[in-house]
Amino acid sequence: MSDDALPRIYLARHGETEWAITGQHTGLTDIPLTDRGRRNAQSLGKRLDGLKFDAVLTSPLIRARQTCDLAGFGGLAQPDPDLVEWSYGDYEGLRTVDIRKERPDWRSFRDGFPGGESIEEISARADRVVAALRAIDGNVLVFSHGHFLRFLAARWLNLPPIEARLFVLTTASLSILGYEHNRNEPAIRLWNDDRHTQEYNQRMIRS
Repeated sequence: MSDDALPRIYLARHGETEWAITGQHTGLTDIPLTDRGRRNAQSLGKRLDGLKFDAVLTSPLIRARQTCDLAGFGGLAQPDPDLVEWSYGDYEGLRTVDIRKERPDWRSFRDGFPGGESIEEISARADRVVAALRAIDGNVLVFSHGHFLRFLAARWLNLPPIEARLFVLTTASLSILGYEHNRNEPAIRLWNDDRHTQEYNQRMIRS
């Protein structure tokens, strides 16, 4: 089987929110997209235009659902509670710089979040999603969140959960998980591609 004939998993991170601008940890706090976030979600939709998917899944949180809707897939999407963002517990709404004033050596993917979802728990969620995705014999589009999608990529590749730290994502970006040669060789086909948002934002600056 050629690489092109193997299923691909398209990962869409939600668009910009106010807390994404300020750098606040946004777990289960249900806040909507900014105006720019909405525009970039539409640009993502144009990027995906013409592609066919056997399934479309979305986090039920509003920022992911809005991104899904504005990209043009709201009528096809099935909500999946396993796709929600990491629950940050006591650090919800805080910035990394503020946390490190109290804990200078703190690292999220190593130390986790007090009062929130453990690294083992979010990794188990990612494993459930990986199993569900591999059971679908076709291309899938997933709308979710930055940290969760990083865990999903790490577990897709059978890497330890801490290696999620390596997979940085920007808002409204597009990534693709897939395989090389056969289904026993999971691979990343594309990662953190946000050129559709950059092109749109540059047009807005020039206009």
